[in-house]
Amino acid sequence: MEKEEIKMWEVMPAVALRGLTIFPHMIIHFDLSRQKSIIAVEQAMMQEQKIFVITQKDTSVEEPVKEELYQIGTVAVIKQVSKLPGGLVRVLVEGITRGRLKELESISVNLPEDEFLQAQVEVLEEAIFRDSGQEMSIEEEAMLRQIKDMVAQYSLLYPKIGKGLSAHLERGNHLPRLLDELVINMPLSYDKKQAVLESVKMEERYETMIQILSKEIEVGKLKNKLSEVVKGKVEENQKEFLLREQLKYIRKELGEDSETSEVEQFEASLGKLKASKEVKDKILKEINRFKKLSSHSSEYAVERGVIETLLDLPWDKVSKDNLDMDEAENQLNQDHYGLEQVKERILEFLAVRALLGRGNSSILCLVGPPGTGKTSIAKSVAEALNKKYVRICLGGVRDEAEIRGHRRTYVGAMPGRIVHGLRQAGVKNPLMLLDEIDKVSNDYKGDTFSALLEVLDSEQNSHFRDHYVEIPVDLSQVFFICTANSTNTIPRPLLDRMEVIEVTSYTSNEKFHIAKKHLVQKQLKANGIKKEQLSFSDTALKEIIQYYTREAGVRTLERIIGTVCRKAARELLKKEQKIRIGSGNLEKYLGKKKYTLDRINTRDEVGIVRGLAWTSVGGDTLQIEVNKMPGKGEIELTGQLGEVMKESARTAVSYVRSISEEYRLDAKVFKENDFHIHIPEGAVPKDGPSAGITMATAILSAITETPVRADVAMTGEVTLRGRVLPIGGLKEKILAAKVAGVKTVIVPEENRKDVEEISKEIKTGLKICFVEHMKQVVEIAFVKEEGK
Repeated sequence: MEKEEIKMWEVMPAVALRGLTIFPHMIIHFDLSRQKSIIAVEQAMMQEQKIFVITQKDTSVEEPVKEELYQIGTVAVIKQVSKLPGGLVRVLVEGITRGRLKELESISVNLPEDEFLQAQVEVLEEAIFRDSGQEMSIEEEAMLRQIKDMVAQYSLLYPKIGKGLSAHLERGNHLPRLLDELVINMPLSYDKKQAVLESVKMEERYETMIQILSKEIEVGKLKNKLSEVVKGKVEENQKEFLLREQLKYIRKELGEDSETSEVEQFEASLGKLKASKEVKDKILKEINRFKKLSSHSSEYAVERGVIETLLDLPWDKVSKDNLDMDEAENQLNQDHYGLEQVKERILEFLAVRALLGRGNSSILCLVGPPGTGKTSIAKSVAEALNKKYVRICLGGVRDEAEIRGHRRTYVGAMPGRIVHGLRQAGVKNPLMLLDEIDKVSNDYKGDTFSALLEVLDSEQNSHFRDHYVEIPVDLSQVFFICTANSTNTIPRPLLDRMEVIEVTSYTSNEKFHIAKKHLVQKQLKANGIKKEQLSFSDTALKEIIQYYTREAGVRTLERIIGTVCRKAARELLKKEQKIRIGSGNLEKYLGKKKYTLDRINTRDEVGIVRGLAWTSVGGDTLQIEVNKMPGKGEIELTGQLGEVMKESARTAVSYVRSISEEYRLDAKVFKENDFHIHIPEGAVPKDGPSAGITMATAILSAITETPVRADVAMTGEVTLRGRVLPIGGLKEKILAAKVAGVKTVIVPEENRKDVEEISKEIKTGLKICFVEHMKQVVEIAFVKEEGK
């Protein structure tokens, strides 16, 4: 028989539901918190327990009106009411039939605020579809089979939900009610369920249900397909990776993927990197390799460290140099007193840079005694040129990997010090100081000096290859400055690649100016003393230099000034006063004088000649003594002389014996007398050939009993034929002679060019005589007898 609807009107309390749709024949409980809804339930319980439940369109609305509710709801019977903590009420209802909302109004009970919703409902009650035992129509049979087929497909995609749906299909053959039961048991949103509820006619309900099932089946197929795609990208044993990929995809679909991964950060940094295409391609290759590694892989951390290093290196990033010659010169003069050769070379570098418009690889090596400002001048140069400053100390480095880096196969591998210095500077044209290059050592791990050959070769270092980076690094724009105390330990091939600049000892006058302009201010600041509280007189500074220090540089001088400042600070705390350090109170702060001036003798003597020597802390004078005594012609050498100095003494004796006829000496003198050559300060080792002419003069003086002038000092190597050969360290030697009060200095003729380079300040007050042969030395040094 045909389906027909029985229409009837009823008035009953109503409850507006948020996010929930109730169907006929559905038993469900829900919680109420709105006062209107709770009063509506109470009113329904006092009547026939019928209540009209209808769903809101917008769940955020607190006081919905008719237009904000769906048209179709469900007439239900209240089965149970329970009160919960917090003013909540839990209601258990059973749906009876559909109903269409016609009117909705708020009804007051006792007080105006005690209102509830009352609805005028058109009850849509369906008649029985067919009589009991009556066969299905062809139309209904077709609809039922179609629904069963689609539910079967749905069950394959969602097995857990499909079991419950299949049970309903087996029990029911009443299509309209079956469709309601399917919707009730499917995890659908309330708006989709509401669409089925509003489909009153069977055909409409069937079409709506077909649409919902079709969409759910398509979503399920796409979900499984995506799962298979993600699963195919990884191996079966990489469960964690699979879960992370799925989580990433879910976040992307939900729009919650705000956190960028490490790979994305690397790719973003690569995009901003200033580098050539070749370098970028190689870094991208490393990033792609990193993508394929698991976070639990042993190579993961190594590869990440490599990429971070490559991205941090300044491949094409340069800083702008200061090309103002006057400003750079003022900066150098302000920071350092003296060191004219070094300053001149820096200004030459600036001039070339200004003409070329680009930097060239300059490699300077500053060689000199400790404390002469080699390291500090490098930092000052960096400030003058506006360059980034990087200091690399090579003292004690014995592993070649410290320079070239470790290969990545080793645990804890890292780049070499050169690449690390570039990374630290952040630009490709810094000033890099290689400190104490003469103290590099070698062992079985490789020759460190050989590794430095490529670094310090301006023809090769444009493609320096570090084992860790494995990409050629351009060092051609780095300004290298090396420091050393001596060139003796530096291999010749490495020394040949550097421009060596001698940093000689400071004169007493230079030390005085350095102390006055720099050291005193530095120590006052270091000890928290103001300039007005403590001052040094010029005489005090000169006495500190002469009587409390014996060095080529100024390190000890700075420490002694610091000692005075600390003791003065203690006095300043006891009572506020101004302290002035002068020659009168210097011993109070520093004690007795540690050194005395090595002054010349007051009278001319036989067999005593003053020589000049170079030491690691500057120049010094040596008083060489020769005694002639009866014996068997033996030669005694004392004073802890080195092998070279002993040979020089024997050469001097042989020369004197060869010229004995010129001085009318009896040949028996050398057979019947012993000669004792002694150089005082026996605890101090001495070596070198430069005392040759001094010993020859002393021996000749002792044999001929001719006095030698006390105001004469000499230096030079002697040969068997009496020729005078050049020597080194002339500046320090002449300075020592001046301090000792010498008036005349005898030096080899071939050292004339070295003397011309010495400042006038040192040479003032000295008569410097150039000699080529021992005859000239004797002519100057021996005291001439009256009348001759």
